[in-house]
Order: sequence, then structure tokens, then C-alpha cells
Amino acid sequence: MTSIDASSTPSDGRSALRANCGDCFALCCTAFGFQRSIDFPIDKPAGTPCRNLADDFSCTIHESLRPRGFRGCTVFDCFGAGQLVSRELFGGTSWRERPDTSAEMFATFSVVRQLQEMRWYLVEAAERTAASDLTANISRIRAGIQRILDGGTSEILACDVESLRADVRHLLIDVSEEARGGYLAGVERDDDLHPAADLAGHDLRARRLCGADLRGAVLIGADLRGADLAGVDLLGADLRGARLDGADLSDALFLTQMQLNAARGDAAALLPTALDRPGHWTTASRASSPTDGELSP
Repeated sequence: MTSIDASSTPSDGRSALRANCGDCFALCCTAFGFQRSIDFPIDKPAGTPCRNLADDFSCTIHESLRPRGFRGCTVFDCFGAGQLVSRELFGGTSWRERPDTSAEMFATFSVVRQLQEMRWYLVEAAERTAASDLTANISRIRAGIQRILDGGTSEILACDVESLRADVRHLLIDVSEEARGGYLAGVERDDDLHPAADLAGHDLRARRLCGADLRGAVLIGADLRGADLAGVDLLGADLRGARLDGADLSDALFLTQMQLNAARGDAAALLPTALDRPGHWTTASRASSPTDGELSP
């Protein structure tokens, strides 16, 4: 298998970290398995094609995934791993053309997807930090990930992903503390707002949450309409079904497209420039106050 040409995957910016399904052999629809649940209406073993996969690797029900019960598909993001594995590492030869490569391709995709996600967070970390020691550590880890990717499939499959994740996690915590520091003064503190907090279904409407550390928090179904989330660390926070109508997330920390896709919102919500407004969000902004009864779930 070929290694990655570093010039084709720039280490700065996010251009190489966005999914391009047209250049992928539907790896997310094949490599991973899922079980029947609220997110999927069927069981699918890992390493097998989804029953909705077409011969050209497109999805035959792409426009109706949510109403058909495949909500899990709509929130997934490979961070560009799909096209990187399909076109770069495996030279554009699909698992259908070379079935003998399928196991290695799927295993490689699983690792690369994690590496690409880490790269995404590190890009934001580099943009947010002014501390020279943090900047040096960010550059070091980014360069290390690039070396793994440049080493091809053997290097990728041999890398210690968990150790690398731990290094990235500790670094992002340091960056978060620095970035949130400027938001904390004058903001009312709440003992319920902390890392890994269980805030499922909580009413947080119109709250000024600036600078809160909600890393890993459970915000399933939480009502955040009209809330100010400037400087809020949302790394790994579970936003499934959360209401974000009119919320200001434009400067939230470590927010991903997957989290937005899992939530509900409208045209009035303010988002980071690197992220897109999900297609299932309401297109008309809410004219009413976020505390009006007509906005209740």
C-alpha cells in the first residue's frame, strides 16, 4: 500500500479533515457495525456492507435516513479519513475490486478516523493558545501524527492510539484552561456545571454559561435555547436531542459537526465558522423569546 504524500494533506487548517464521500469506498457504511437501537432500525455486523449501499458506494436512502430510522448515519463524521484511506493509502482500489484487502482497509480506516479527529481538535488548539510551551507541544503531537500517516498502513496499524489519545486529551485540557480563563470573571458559577456533569433534560435556557467546563457532560435533551456558550468546553459532550435554538456557540471550545448534527437548532443559532448548520435544523429563526411557551419541546 502507498503512504500519504504530506503535500496532499496539509498539516495546517481543516481542508484535509472534512469528509468527501464521493472519494470514499463507503468505509463508514462497511467497516463499522451497529445494533438495532434508537439510532438504527437494523443490526449490521462490522465488516459487511449496509443493505442500503449501492454499487457505486452511494447510499440509496441518503435523503431519507432520519425518517427511516438511520439517525446514527446522519451524525457520523470521519474527519476525512474515508477519502484518505480509499484514495491515498489504498491507491483508489476498492475492497470490492480487491476483497483480499478489505480487512486491512477497514482496520486502517478505524485507526485513521481516530487520528483525523485528533488532528481536528489540535488545529483548534493551535488557533486558541498563546502560550509558547503549549504551542510547542501541539506542534510536536501534530507532527507525530503526520509521521504515522506518512508511514503507511503498517505504521498506522502499529501505532498506540490510546496513548496518543491520552497525550492529546491532557494537552486539550491545558488549552481549555487557558482559553476559558478570560470568560470566568463576573460569570455566575453553578456547581452543576462541571466536566462529565449529568445535565440530561436540564433547563438551561437563556443562561450565560461562558467559560464553563462541560467536557464530557451529558446534555441529552437539555434545553439550551438562547444560551450563551462562549468559551464553554464541549469536548466530548453528548448533545443528542439538545435544543440549541438561538444559542450562541460561535466561540464554544472543541465543538464538532457530529455534536451539532445530533442536536436540534434553528437559523438563529450562532455557530463556529468551521462548522455547518445541520440540514434538519429549522430554517426560520425563532421570533419569540426562548422562554415563551410556544418554544417548549
